[in-house]
Parts: sequence; C-alpha cells; structure tokens
Amino acid sequence: MSKEIFNPTRFNKSDNVEFDKVLAAHLSRRSILKSGLGLGAMATFGTFGLAGCGSSSSDNPIADIKLGFESIVGSKTDAVSVPQGYTAQVLAPWGQPITANGSQWQADGSNNAVDQDNAMGMHHDGLHFFPLNDSETDGLLCINHEYIDQNALHPNGSDKDENGIRSSVDQVRKEINAHGVAVVRVQLDDNGQWNVVDNDPLNRRYTGLTTMDISGPLANSAKLATPFSPDGSQARGTLNNCGNGYTPWGTYLTCEENWPGYFINTGETTEEQERIGIDTSGTTRYGWETLAGNAEEQNDEFTRFNVTPTGNSAAEDYRNEANGHGYIVEIDPYTANSRAVKRTALGRFRHEGCTFGKLEAGKPITFYSGHDSRFEYMYKFVSKEVWNEADANAQDRMAMGDKYMDQGTLYVAKFDADGVGSWLPLALDAMTKDGGTLADHFASLEDIILNTAGAADLVGATPMDRPEWCAVDPYTGTVYLTLTNNTKRDEAAGTNPANPRLNNKFGHVIRWDEGETATEFTWDIFVFGSDAAGDAQTNLSGLNEFNQFASPDGLAFDKRGIMWIQTDNGAEEVTNYTNDQMLAVIPVKLTDSDGNLETINSENQGELRRFFVGPNGCEVTGFTITPDYKTMFVSIQHPGNWPYSNDAAEATPAGMTVRPRASVVAIRKTDGGELGV
Repeated sequence: MSKEIFNPTRFNKSDNVEFDKVLAAHLSRRSILKSGLGLGAMATFGTFGLAGCGSSSSDNPIADIKLGFESIVGSKTDAVSVPQGYTAQVLAPWGQPITANGSQWQADGSNNAVDQDNAMGMHHDGLHFFPLNDSETDGLLCINHEYIDQNALHPNGSDKDENGIRSSVDQVRKEINAHGVAVVRVQLDDNGQWNVVDNDPLNRRYTGLTTMDISGPLANSAKLATPFSPDGSQARGTLNNCGNGYTPWGTYLTCEENWPGYFINTGETTEEQERIGIDTSGTTRYGWETLAGNAEEQNDEFTRFNVTPTGNSAAEDYRNEANGHGYIVEIDPYTANSRAVKRTALGRFRHEGCTFGKLEAGKPITFYSGHDSRFEYMYKFVSKEVWNEADANAQDRMAMGDKYMDQGTLYVAKFDADGVGSWLPLALDAMTKDGGTLADHFASLEDIILNTAGAADLVGATPMDRPEWCAVDPYTGTVYLTLTNNTKRDEAAGTNPANPRLNNKFGHVIRWDEGETATEFTWDIFVFGSDAAGDAQTNLSGLNEFNQFASPDGLAFDKRGIMWIQTDNGAEEVTNYTNDQMLAVIPVKLTDSDGNLETINSENQGELRRFFVGPNGCEVTGFTITPDYKTMFVSIQHPGNWPYSNDAAEATPAGMTVRPRASVVAIRKTDGGELGV
C-alpha cells in the first residue's frame, strides 16, 4: 500500500495478543530456536531437501549463484540509480495510449475520460511479465494502477469544492478509468530498448467500471445483489489494485487493497462494514458519489458508491455494492476481451499481494495474502483440489482458476512465542478463542467471507505490523513476508524495554516453513529494517550505509533464488539519506557451519545489497523479470518530478518541472547479460 493513501485508523478492536509481545518473547529464544525448532533446522529435516553451501552445483543449483554487483549508495535526485554497467529505461508511463481509441498523452493533463479508458492508468504498482510463444523478448505486461493524483491527472487539479462535492462528470470518469489494470504487449528491439506494441489485439484495460464475474462461496449470493446485478453474479470494476500475483496456469492475480475508502454509508452500518472501515460521514476519498443523479450519469455509475440503504430491498439501492469488492481478481492475459473473475474463496479484506506456495504434484495449492493495515492478519488459502502438473498448460486457463481457487479452506495465522505457529481455519466449525465456534457468530460461509477479518478476530489470530507482500523461495519453499511498519501500538499495553521493535517504524521481514499438516508452521525473523546509526535495540541486523532500509513493502524471488526487497519508506532516519529503494539477497546462501539457514546479522549483512534507488517522492514497487533474467521490470509510483526523458536515470534538470508520470522501468545490463549476478 502506498503511504500516500494509507489510512491509519485501527479497525481491529479485538484483544488478540499483538505481534510485538510475541516478537519480544521470540527474540529472547532465538539462540535456542536456530539449533532446535528454528527455520534453519527445517533443511536438516529434509522437508525441502535444501543442501548446505558445501554441496556441488549438481546437488544444489544455487551453489554457483552469487550477487555480482556492489551495493550502490543512496540517492536523493529526480532520477533512478542502478549499479555500474546497468541501464534503466522508462516504459509504459501513465497516459500512454494502448488501443486505437486512445489519443496521444497531453503534458497539460487535458486528455479526457475516453482517452484514459484506452491508455495506461495511474500509479503503477504490482506487475508481471507473461511471455508470448515462450519468447524472452516479446510478451504481455499486466500492470496494477493503485490510485490517482488529481493534481497530476487534471490540468488544474480536482473540481471538488470545499465540501468535497464534484461537478465534472468527465473528470470523475477519467479518475475511475485511471484505476484498475492494464494488459499491454511489449517487445525488445535490436537496440536493446523495450517498446509498447501500439494497438495490439491483446492490449486492454480493466477499470473501476469494468464488469467482472463473481466466483466461489459468494457467487450468485443475495448478499451481492444490486440493481446492476440482481442475481449477485457480477460486480462493477476493481479498485485500489496494489499487490499482485500470478498462477501456475498462466493467469494474473490483482489484489483489491484499500478499497473501503471508495464507499460511504451514512445510515446504519453492518458489522462487516464497521470492521473493514467503510466511511460513514463526509464524502468518499474522491467524492465520486456526489455526482449521483447528475443528468449525464449512466447506469448509476456514481450512485453505486453510496451504499446507504434507502429502498425497501437491495433491488432498490446499492447497499450491497461494496460487498463486490475486497477480493483477489483473476485475469487471463492471453485471451482478448476475457472477463475478469473475483475469487471470493480467498477472503475479503484489504489484500496486499497473492503468492502461491511451492508446488507439489498430488498436493493442494496454497495461496498467501496479507491484510495491509496496522494490527491486521496474515492469511492462506489451501485448495480442495490437488495439483496436476498438466494443468500448467491448460488451454482454458480460467477453468483452472475455477478448479483451484473456488473451493478450499481459508486460514489465518497465529504466531506463538516459541517460534512455531498455527494456521487457524475460518470455517463454521472452527473453534473460537472463547471456546465456541464461528457458527455461533456467522450463519454461513458467505458471512465469514464477507467479514473475514472479523472471523479472524474471533479465532485469535495474531495482529501484525501491516502484512504486505509475500514471496516463496523456489529452492526451499520457505515463505517470506514484509511487515512494513507500525508506530501505533496500543499504549495501554505499555512498553517493554527488552522489545527493540515496540515502536516499529522501520519494519522487518518474517519467514516461515509449513509443517507436516496444513495447520502447523515454524517461523523466524529474517531481517530487521533500520538506519545504519541505529542503536543495538534498533539495528538488530547490523545494517550499514549500503543496505540500511525502512518499511519493506514489495517482495519477490526470481527463480534463481535471489530475493528482491522494495521499500515505501516512512522513517526520516532513512529518508534523509536515500529515496525508496530495492535491495537484493540470496537467503539460501546465508548458512551456518552446519548448513542451516541463518538470519541477516552483523556478520553476513554485506550479502544484502542495494541495487536500485527511485526518484524523489516515489515508491519503488512491483517486480517481474524475463525468463532469461536479462530484463527486470519495476514500477515507479507517484514520483515527484520525473521522468524527464526515456532514460530513467537522467535527472530532471534543476529548475524544470514536469508533470509526474508513474511508469515501468526496464532494467538491463549494458553487456546484455543476466541481471544481479
């Protein structure tokens, strides 16, 4: 989630034990866990067959992989920074037309709503590269567009008055169309430059108005019925698309994250609306609902954002409109005009990313997703069907989504102080912390899904420090999760001097291995964010100038085992030194003398290296890499005064102001070799 739109309100009012207390107890036991129940021991158990560093490359393919660049210094410029021998190119910026119905982007912001509906959206976030015909130089980029900056989007900013009331229908439509997802074909030319293929038949947009199907437990539910979809089979649009994922069968997953701020209920709110944080007064984030009833309104396109019950039933108002949001959305990039599907079985909350676990034939698929808010939870979904490797090449890709993502069990994580944890099922017969079951509080699985976070409260899940992106080590299957930060812990609980992270403004990365059953896992802290000058209670991982970071956010592994960590920094100790950044490390190369996995510490911290720094004002987010590892695509969101040219590393000249454009940055080596090594 971008800190630009982060809502600090705490909607979790449960009394579940907060993660800082668990963390304090865990830190005091780390020396025991590393030789006993810690993650490193999992390798010796043979769970994933991870060999130590002493193995030959034939036994362990990771043995010969090492980072081949030196950590770069921080940067505070209107340009990106990359290591020596690398180039960075601006690709697919906001406003670039991608279909024949689009018009050339205008630097004064004067493009209209129709132009925006046929062009790249605003504030790029998660993205993924899908090769065409197994090519490494020709493929489709699916790109999330999280939110908007009205001052950049329009020539003179928003038309709303001091009360948040809007007057321009075209402005609001343009804003709705700037949200969502873009699917765009890109190709590498002979000069080593990537280009968007104009008007390719596969180029398209999914916006805040696009019709989407509902699948899973809430398909055809009366709880999703609206005047637009009386049978509850469809929803309109996808909003606040932040983190992302992809599937083993070749589809894209986009995640609806900070969506509650787009809706308002000024009447009596439901339990799930109170828990998730639907607005109850004033106007919504952008005031779209204030154009309800406008003579130019079509099919209640603005009215639907006001979910206040006004009629006798859901057939007469939009009380259920928000119930169609808060899901993982699946898109088939390879099929033109394909309908996106909202997969409700994976829960309804503020999703930040969706990552599948290590695949094993004959076993279920696991998907992980965090709820990005302070004191919220980490979830996983385990499919009912077991993985069939032939399905990776299925022609009907959305049918595979039906197979693996519509039926299964949704779990929420409980982290115990001894380095082990439990996945708590969210089902009617699941035990609650007061000794009852969820059936005592919910009438159906539909109700549990609609109020996923409320159900997690009842079973005793562990409130976390803003769970964001997950990534899975391709060699070990170990799952890593960024916990961005949390400076708003409950002061009534008091402070613990032995807990160095009580006021956790730097964040950290946690990891776990799944156990023998679906309800067991073992966990550890991989790295703590800090400034280099942090004291011993802050800089627990021994970071220095060349890898200090705060607010880890985006997270990804490439298939070589390199993990990439991106930041959305909010700690001035680090922002005074550098803009948001991306670092790299190879976790499986960090082992002790017995071959067990280590955490990052003062002795090995040099293996965590700064690879990339973004321009002033931006968030570095989203990661994907081509199959040959020769091009990396990264999103730059909400830059301040960038880009100046096609060369992403060329700084905007002093005294010059450009209309900021979120963009993809394509990173390559000048010698054409593999990145990072």
